[in-house]
Amino acid sequence: MCVKEIQPDDLFMLEKMSNTIRFLCADMVENAHSGHPGAPMGLADIAVVLGLHLRINPKDPKWLNRDRLVFSGGHVSALVYSLLHLWGFDVSLQDLKNFRKLGSKTPGHPELGHTEGVEITTGPLGQGLGNAVGFAMGAKYAQNILSSEIIDHKVYCLCGDGDLQEGISYESASIAGHHCLDNLIVIYDSNAITIEGDVGLAMSEDIAQRFQAQQWRVLECDGHDFISIHQALLAAKNSTKPTLIIAKTIIGKNALTLEGSHKTHGAPLGAAVIAESKKALGFDAAQSFFIPEDVALRFSQLKERGELAQTLWEQKLACNPEMKQKISAMQCPDYDGIVYPTFKTGEMMATRVSNGKILNALSQSLLGFMGGSADLAPSNNTHLEGTGDFPNGKNLHFGIREHAMGAISNGIANYGLFLPFCATFFVFSDYMSASIRVSAIMRTKIFYVCTHDSIGVGEDGATHQPIEQLSHFRAMPNLLVFRPADAYENIACMQVALKAQAPSMFVLSRQNLPILSPVSYEKVAKGGYLLQEVRAGLTHQITLLASGSEVALALKSAVILEDEGIGVRVVSVPCFELLAQAGEAYQASLFAKSKVLAIEAARGLEWYRWADGVVCMDSFGSSGVGSELFAHYGFEPQNIAQEAKKLLTLKQSI
Repeated sequence: MCVKEIQPDDLFMLEKMSNTIRFLCADMVENAHSGHPGAPMGLADIAVVLGLHLRINPKDPKWLNRDRLVFSGGHVSALVYSLLHLWGFDVSLQDLKNFRKLGSKTPGHPELGHTEGVEITTGPLGQGLGNAVGFAMGAKYAQNILSSEIIDHKVYCLCGDGDLQEGISYESASIAGHHCLDNLIVIYDSNAITIEGDVGLAMSEDIAQRFQAQQWRVLECDGHDFISIHQALLAAKNSTKPTLIIAKTIIGKNALTLEGSHKTHGAPLGAAVIAESKKALGFDAAQSFFIPEDVALRFSQLKERGELAQTLWEQKLACNPEMKQKISAMQCPDYDGIVYPTFKTGEMMATRVSNGKILNALSQSLLGFMGGSADLAPSNNTHLEGTGDFPNGKNLHFGIREHAMGAISNGIANYGLFLPFCATFFVFSDYMSASIRVSAIMRTKIFYVCTHDSIGVGEDGATHQPIEQLSHFRAMPNLLVFRPADAYENIACMQVALKAQAPSMFVLSRQNLPILSPVSYEKVAKGGYLLQEVRAGLTHQITLLASGSEVALALKSAVILEDEGIGVRVVSVPCFELLAQAGEAYQASLFAKSKVLAIEAARGLEWYRWADGVVCMDSFGSSGVGSELFAHYGFEPQNIAQEAKKLLTLKQSI
């Protein structure tokens, strides 16, 4: 079937293909006793036509120049898995029958790395639109490095009313329009139904005008008319702007009595409705998970086209060894070859400043390193010197859009070439939490740079002083949260982060901190290490644990205690999660059966995992000079020493 034109004789087969998808999806949900049949059935006609346009190769799902297809609404998972099976990915018919079952390749919402052919874990509604913008931005920057002859694919995204109601979609679309991402095509499944009923209950805006105002091209089509869908896709592929195709669809299409009902959104249709629907369309009502041979043959043509496209691309690449070498350098970066900055012990420097120097060292050494800030680069110290701005350079200007920044960065990180970072004030990381959580689920390598890490922010007051955020992100699995004590520990943290297959967060100070001695990768890789041993002649009685700016405070407090004859160990813990993974034996070697006092200018309740006491924040902060706030809330040497002696007194009384 030619992708350039659909003939009237093709319509019967296209309808048979789409109905096959509908009933596969309905059978999957029915067999699982849970799921979402409505949107998959409504999108089946669009999916069939989209398959004629997609350039992907199921034999090599990670082929670099493939089209990217993002399903922003993860509740269309039954459609995703049906398509992957029919197109020839490693998703069997049995996998479809195991839909939503424990340990299956077909979980309730698609997950990257779990199911072959899934491009990204979209998770909450709206994330996928941001991810698609990230893929499109990645492709644009790849074109800058490799040329438009090597990278010329499209990024497709299917979204629904729920995605466009989430605020992240507005932010993401704004960035896409600003950068004229003509490689991005978003298909809006406009079925006017959400869980509670008609979309008009909560939404009345003109979506077309909204996207036009954001510099998008807007097209409309009948989502059940194959020729209309096809013509819209052809026009979108030739657009000079990102394109939104508003496809008018009917939720639960061909589900007879339930067609168009919000009841089809998140519940099985029921065996009787499915049987009657199959019978009405000429399918065997008694047969489940049925794929006609001629339908299977038609779907398999996508694989044949994809193999040919990849072969031609590889021939082109073989004639350009320079581009091939650049791809290799980005896909297999030399982390050991990075030349890090040097610092002078004893000088004062904020970790946001030292981190900025480290980021620039990475930029100079790694072709695929790129990133930016939410309009805070001068404060975050994240500008990459001498590299230019996107799309021609490495610096991304996200604007004041943390929600979209996180999702876009996930897309860039999963494009296949780049190591991105994104930056904001730590207190605004709340806006990115959903994106950070999804990157942690995917174990995507990405750096979240979060500066202004505590009450040290100072005069801006409680609204800008993060208190509970450290505890929140430390509780998140697969996320490494680094809070370095100084510039040298910052380098070691970066070295550990580069070699970890997980996202990392760097929580950095606004205020200057003393630069301590260099520390090894091996020590920081354990999450915590002995920074200062007990003074000679004293007996070890208490261990002070601290991270970030409170490490220097712990060292000062130790002097007071040891002058009073109390033996103190100081342990720096730049990464709570890695110390937790280091094992009880290693942890015991640090604490050596002493009393343990943790110090952190945040909520800090997680420290009770090891500590007998914690000097932490019991309230939100205040407006005032940072140094005065530290003293006001008890983060000064005399108070720490007093709290340590209280612990020892308690031990003696027991």
